[in-house]
Amino acid sequence: MPRMRPDDVSTFLAAPHVGVLATLRRNGLPYTVPVWFEWDGTAAWITGTYERVWCKQLMHDPRASLCIEAMSPMAGHVGMDGRVTVHELPGFDIWPISERLVDKYVRRPAGDAAADAFFANMRTEHRLLFRLEPETFRAIDMRVYRGKRADREYQQRSND
Repeated sequence: MPRMRPDDVSTFLAAPHVGVLATLRRNGLPYTVPVWFEWDGTAAWITGTYERVWCKQLMHDPRASLCIEAMSPMAGHVGMDGRVTVHELPGFDIWPISERLVDKYVRRPAGDAAADAFFANMRTEHRLLFRLEPETFRAIDMRVYRGKRADREYQQRSND
C-alpha cells in the first residue's frame, strides 16, 4: 500500500481526528475506546482518568494500539502499536499537553470560551497521561491506494 509522505503524516496527525485506542482486558480480549491524541513527532499522548476502564487496563498491561482514520481533508490511515508509559502528577506536569489536546479538539472548532471551560473542568478530574511510543507504525495514503493485485485483477475481469 502507498505510504504517506512525512509531511502528509504530520498534517494528518495534527488534524482533530478521533483515534481508536485498543487496550487489553485481563482475560486477553481487546477493548477499544475513542480517544483524543496529541502527536509530538515520535509518540502519541493520550489523557484519561484513573477511574476509566481503559486507563486501568493500561496501568496493568501497557501494550496498546492506536488507529486513526479519516476521509477528509485527506483520506488516510495511521496505525501504531507499542507500549505506553504513564505520566502522573506531581512528578510530571500533565497540564501543558492536556491543554494542547483541548486546543486541538475544542478551541479550534468551538472557540476560547468553550475551551477554557473544558480545560477548567479537566483540571478538577483525577487525570494522568499516557505516552504511546510506536514499535510499529503504519501511515497509508488512501488517496492513491488502488487495491491489492488480486483486487485489481478481479476488478479488471469484472470490467471485461
